[in-house]
Amino acid sequence: MFQLVDSHAHLDDGAFAGDRDEVIERARQAGVVTMVVPAVAARGWPPIRDLCAHHAGLHPAYGLHPMFLSQHAPEHVDTLSTWLNENRPAAVGEIGLDFHLDGLDRDLQRHYFQRQLQLAREHELPVIVHARGALEEVTLTLRRSGNRRGVVHSFSGSEQQARQLWELGFHLGIGGPVTYERAQRLRRIVARMPVEFLLLESDAPDQPAAAHRGERNEPAHVAEVLRCVAALRGAPEADIAAATSANARRLFGFGDA
Repeated sequence: MFQLVDSHAHLDDGAFAGDRDEVIERARQAGVVTMVVPAVAARGWPPIRDLCAHHAGLHPAYGLHPMFLSQHAPEHVDTLSTWLNENRPAAVGEIGLDFHLDGLDRDLQRHYFQRQLQLAREHELPVIVHARGALEEVTLTLRRSGNRRGVVHSFSGSEQQARQLWELGFHLGIGGPVTYERAQRLRRIVARMPVEFLLLESDAPDQPAAAHRGERNEPAHVAEVLRCVAALRGAPEADIAAATSANARRLFGFGDA
């Protein structure tokens, strides 16, 4: 069995409240032995810290997600700096910009994003970036910021946008969407991109693979993403598993995958 890394799983989400331990065990049985658990708001940092301390192979990331502006306060950025000092995570995340949803203050999103990028540089940590409907601005912000370590998760842009990101040193997080036949552009990118910038992810409980359309997503389903990516690239699954796990170890600095 391959040893896989789920580089993005919201295991603290309420969708897992009733069977979280079983979900983690199913992931391990599927070969997904390492998972990164990114936060979306300050109130989630302590539960994620405790969850990851309780389960081997789980690694926290702490940040302020752009979709949850109503839960953020200006002082949370300063709190995050202290939290990063006291609770060394795998990354700063989930951070970024979301211009897809109406009603989210874009200037406020930019403020939180830029400040958290600065904190990541100060603490020498990679970033986990959300970029829905805002990939061009996210890429420009990353280029200007000087941050050169991280992943744009659930990548859904063009081949040119993908190239701009990996030329900056950023990984692309690929999950359930690549398993859908209609995702032709994404599948072409995954088939051709340099494997050293590829990470596998679930984004659980969201974005299930095609075989689980309409269901709650789980980290165990990363094994299905692996099979799809290997088929698209015409490569052995073992090679893709080894490469993506090595990429995650190198980016996030952990050694249990």
